[in-house]
Amino acid sequence: MNDLNVISISKPSKSVIDLERIARGVREMLIGAGEDVDREGLRETPMRVAKAFVEMTRGLTESAEPHLSKTFAEGHGDLVLVRDIEFSSMCEHHLLPFWGRAHIAYLPADDRVVGLSKLARTLDVFARRPQVQERLGHQIAEAIETALAPQGVAVILEAEHMCMAMRGAQKRSAKTTTTAHRGVFATDASRRAELLALIRAQA
Repeated sequence: MNDLNVISISKPSKSVIDLERIARGVREMLIGAGEDVDREGLRETPMRVAKAFVEMTRGLTESAEPHLSKTFAEGHGDLVLVRDIEFSSMCEHHLLPFWGRAHIAYLPADDRVVGLSKLARTLDVFARRPQVQERLGHQIAEAIETALAPQGVAVILEAEHMCMAMRGAQKRSAKTTTTAHRGVFATDASRRAELLALIRAQA
């Protein structure tokens, strides 16, 4: 089964982070590439990379639930859209970065909303893991849908991938757009059109 069809909020990993093990792996990779890991420029590189890798994958030890659990009544059920949220992630196929902007929207139910910054924090929880862009959008949408039970959720991601720019096709200007629609945004074309118009509108 394609793992993109197995979408979950993904509870944080309980594994203990082993910096030394990561560093040993980096050292072996450099040796395998023919480098002298004892030269001055590379002597401390394995541990530097290990620390950076842990930082870039910190979402593996985090959950979106704390960010989305506190809601408040706003007294209306109008569309909420946070546009142009910058994010960075790591392609799980080549362990190279991809980055871009996210547009996250939901249509509240029962007038319950969540703090706007919590949407950005939810994005980071899932982006800071080895990822594929297609899965990332669906994980964000599911987390919001599960926590808020809104009438609809939409997540649109636009990103550039270094695994496409630095290797393989080597197309540096290519951008990838993915969408994840739930509820009314999946079933109501007019709602989708309204959302796209707001995203495209100039600030």
